[in-house]
Amino acid sequence: MSNLVQNKKAGLNYEILESFEAGIELFGFEVKSLRQKRGELTAAHVSVRGGEAYLLGMQIPPYQVANTPKGYEPIRNRRLLLTKSEITKLANNEAKKGLTIVPISVYNKAGKIKVQVAVVRGKKKFDKRQDLKKRDTDREIRRTLKNQ
Repeated sequence: MSNLVQNKKAGLNYEILESFEAGIELFGFEVKSLRQKRGELTAAHVSVRGGEAYLLGMQIPPYQVANTPKGYEPIRNRRLLLTKSEITKLANNEAKKGLTIVPISVYNKAGKIKVQVAVVRGKKKFDKRQDLKKRDTDREIRRTLKNQ
């Protein structure tokens, strides 16, 4: 399992409550582009409409600009492949106030492109500062233990 694209800000900006693994519906040249680790998840989110889950706002640049179809949009809605029970869980969580669904990472698993999707709650500025302080103190502790 190799990480192709990661949403690095997700851990800082959100508190992850529950995560799901989903397949994603892509064109062949989008798969090639993702395997070159080209893509952007920072502004992406998931929406459930009509019993299907869609990934909105994910940008995948063309693999080869000259060979890309004329009407290709790098930022388009992509359908996520989930079971019905997972889709209903996501729809219920999306309806709750204060919760949203964001992609955490895109990775390669057994030759298939998968997306890790999480139900998250936004962090306040105070919580972000507290997490950064905790990370720094943990780093200092590891550093001192390593030197002894």
